[in-house]
Amino acid sequence: MSVKAFELVPAVERDLLMGDKARINIECIECCGKHLYVGTNDCFIHHFLLDEVTSSKGKLSYSAQKLLHKYLGLKKPVAELRAASALERLIVLCDGIVFLVDMVTLETVPSAAGGGAKIRSVTAFCINENPVNGDPFCVEMGVLSSKRRTVQIYMVYEDRVQLVKEVTTPEQPCAVSLDGYFLCLALTTQYMILNYNTGTSQDLFPYNSEERRPIVKRISREEFLLAAPGGLGMFANAEGISQRAPVNWSESVIGAAVCFPYVVALDESFITIHSMLDQQLKQTLSFRDGHILQDFEGKVILASIKAVYVSVPLPLERQIQDLLVSHRVEEALILTEGAQRNIPKDKFQILHKRILQQAGFIHFGQLQFLEAKEHFRKGQLDVRELISLYPLLLPASSSFTRCHPPLHEFADLNHLAQGDQEKVLRCKKFLISYLGEVRSTEVANGCREDVDTALLKLYAEQDHDSLLDLLASDNACVLADSVPWLEKYHKYFALGLLYHYHGQDSAALQLWIRVVDGDLQDSTRSDLYEYIVDFLCSSSNLDLVWNYADWALRKDPTTGVHIFTKRPGRKDLPELNPDDVITYLGKDSQALILYLEHLVLERRIQKEKFHTHLAVMYLEKVLSLLSESSPDEVQLTEARGRLQALLRESSLYRVQLLLGKMENCEQLLLERATLHGKLEEHDKALHILVHKLRDFPSAEAFCIWASSCRDSEYRQQLFHLLLGVYLDGSLPANAQAAARGGTGELEMAAVDLLNRHGEVFDAVQVLRMLPEGWSLQLLRPFLGRAVRASMHSCRTSQIALGLAHSENLQLLHDRLKERKKPIFVSKKKGCHLCHNTFSEPAVVCLPGGVPVHTHCVAQRVTDSPTKRQLTNSSNHT
Repeated sequence: MSVKAFELVPAVERDLLMGDKARINIECIECCGKHLYVGTNDCFIHHFLLDEVTSSKGKLSYSAQKLLHKYLGLKKPVAELRAASALERLIVLCDGIVFLVDMVTLETVPSAAGGGAKIRSVTAFCINENPVNGDPFCVEMGVLSSKRRTVQIYMVYEDRVQLVKEVTTPEQPCAVSLDGYFLCLALTTQYMILNYNTGTSQDLFPYNSEERRPIVKRISREEFLLAAPGGLGMFANAEGISQRAPVNWSESVIGAAVCFPYVVALDESFITIHSMLDQQLKQTLSFRDGHILQDFEGKVILASIKAVYVSVPLPLERQIQDLLVSHRVEEALILTEGAQRNIPKDKFQILHKRILQQAGFIHFGQLQFLEAKEHFRKGQLDVRELISLYPLLLPASSSFTRCHPPLHEFADLNHLAQGDQEKVLRCKKFLISYLGEVRSTEVANGCREDVDTALLKLYAEQDHDSLLDLLASDNACVLADSVPWLEKYHKYFALGLLYHYHGQDSAALQLWIRVVDGDLQDSTRSDLYEYIVDFLCSSSNLDLVWNYADWALRKDPTTGVHIFTKRPGRKDLPELNPDDVITYLGKDSQALILYLEHLVLERRIQKEKFHTHLAVMYLEKVLSLLSESSPDEVQLTEARGRLQALLRESSLYRVQLLLGKMENCEQLLLERATLHGKLEEHDKALHILVHKLRDFPSAEAFCIWASSCRDSEYRQQLFHLLLGVYLDGSLPANAQAAARGGTGELEMAAVDLLNRHGEVFDAVQVLRMLPEGWSLQLLRPFLGRAVRASMHSCRTSQIALGLAHSENLQLLHDRLKERKKPIFVSKKKGCHLCHNTFSEPAVVCLPGGVPVHTHCVAQRVTDSPTKRQLTNSSNHT
């Protein structure tokens, strides 16, 4: 694809060069700064001064002034000219002779004494632009001889030349280029690289010099450009390796030069310009009768047989912009990156970033979002450039203005999409993705408000799931811009989060309450009421809690009370005074009960007033249900269960107060029994359970409960008391019990009690209590367990006695052994058992001769297992 990289500008017109002499042709040219030297076929050298002229429109032209011309007197064409500016000399090849000419006067330099200034039988020569000689007033030159297959290395001085090296070649050389010690030669049939210092050589590739003119051109340090077969321009370095891909020019190339990053080649009719970066043909210029193309200090000069032209490269930025206008993004980037070596670092960085940004917008306009994002990232695009394409996304407070000159051709997103809503949607999705990636990076530094506000608007408009994540995290959304946008799309929950983030909790709650009450529609959260409760629960603003708790409790007391019961115990949250909460909840019994349960049952606060209050509330609830004509049995059972559990488990409530409230309620006999138990009035409790309720399992459970934290003796007393109640009620003298027909029932209850809990009773005492007429068969399980328990106790005592006797014998034996040995006791020695020193001579000697205190030994014997009473609750002996 073409690009305008060069313009052909006339430098020396035909009339200025030859006037009316039609047969004069240009044979060679040389340029040194502003000085242009032209060699012609009539053996003249013409000297011109070239001045660059820039028009008001920036167009470059050349003004040539002829300073001098000189006839060399050899009547042959001037074949080649090379300037040695340090010597103020021109090196001239004419009629096979190389000689020196003064650059100013064009006079031939005479030979110095003892040395010549001419070299004969020369077919071609070249200047070493990378000299190995350190003398600044000396030029190195490579010369090809027409008579020998050699390359001669000369040192050229102001008035003489000196041969320093002669290198033999395998074939007759016809073209040469020199760089340091390396000679690049075109031989008759091939190209080669030759190191004239070491003599090593490297063949490159075959080439027939008879078919076409060879080209050997030094383009940079130790790198050459060669005309290869097949119309290729090949690159080769000093090692004979091609590190660049070849360019494909024509078969009839006459001359070539490099003006980085381009290769400029001349054939019979055209000038072709190829890129060294991608090897593509970039430009073709028509140029007839051209036969010379040379580059001088980065300036490409061409000549036809009658005139001289300069190929002026267009500014690199203009070339790149032309490529971008044509949407040739990759070529523009390749050109930019390839030109880095020719541009100052700071300027290149600015240029490169801008080109990348422009490339990103071109890809963006083509909906190639992956490529666009990559270019935006590498070019460090100010993300607001992209946001500004989307109408109304930037907040009104933003001070951003677009880059000038602009990075793209779009007015806004509507201009880009041309009414295609699918394109608009795809572009918005891309921006959501891109902003989400860059908002936490350095790209968003300095414009975080613009980024977050734009992202919020896009999320709201697109109903995106990440809207809540944005608002729940650290963000810089502008409140004034965000509020109307969220209201427009009915994102009231999100708006509340934004209010909360900006410290306006009251505004957030008012908004959410309107949603819950149905005044506003927002389906974001179906559990918004529960969210409000949790929000108040975690709020550090107590005034806010008190103001909005009433609404929550009216809505649902069971959930609303969580404001007080689920409040976290964090250091940064002020605590609520329980007394204040209880007073506040006094008008709602259900919520109050839940809060008291939280204090008593969950937090385990040991305060009488809370326990009593909860018990009274439970009791009032039960009494209220009982007062109904047809109470709900499920509710009643549940309410009584809670009351009974509290009466059993708590020991802090006021028992007499509760007894007074249920004194006349015959339906709460079980609760009254529990209260009597709390007062240690077990006889009253058991009387209620046995005689009034006839609930024998509850009576047994009462005994177990009442003695749960007491010793076995206390439990035995309670069970004996219960047995006594059973037996007293079953005696024939108890006429009232007999009248109710309960005598046999109480007897069976007594028998069951003995058989189930026989291990608790004192068997001897029980036998004394039982009526004489009872059958032993009824008491067989009880008596069997009692006998086994007695035998077990007896045998356990015998075992303990035997062990103690054995231990005593062992101690006597040890004592007899130790009495024969001296025992040393002093205030500096300590007791082995208590580690305290001895204060008196009376000691006890342990086995091994270790003295200990007498009281320590006594304590040890007391704690010995053989001295403890062994108890076994098992029924087995």
